[in-house]
Amino acid sequence: MTAPTVELLWWEGCPSTDRALAELRDVLAAEGLDPDAIMLREVPTEPAAEQEGFVGSPTIRVNGVEVAPAPGEPGGLTCRVYVRRDGAVSPTPDPEDIREAIRRAGVGAQADRRSREHRTRIS
Repeated sequence: MTAPTVELLWWEGCPSTDRALAELRDVLAAEGLDPDAIMLREVPTEPAAEQEGFVGSPTIRVNGVEVAPAPGEPGGLTCRVYVRRDGAVSPTPDPEDIREAIRRAGVGAQADRRSREHRTRIS
């Protein structure tokens, strides 16, 4: 089984990127996936945000699908606000939403660990 593509999209003005990355790594490790196999993608401009469908930072996608979709939200360089399952407002998605997205992708505890962390910049 192949590991999913896990992306963390962010912009430089976001103070929550490090927290999101740490929480994402924790979930990946708990699911038996390589916690360093995250594609970090900086969204540097408003046009890039619009083109990417980026509704704020941090955004986490598994195989191209948002772990916490925000339908109707406009794209832009802004901070996201999530509501966790317990009702708490958070700058990062609920870890259970990440876990479910990974499981929907058909992977989990026996996934392939061959991926490496990648850093790219969206232009």
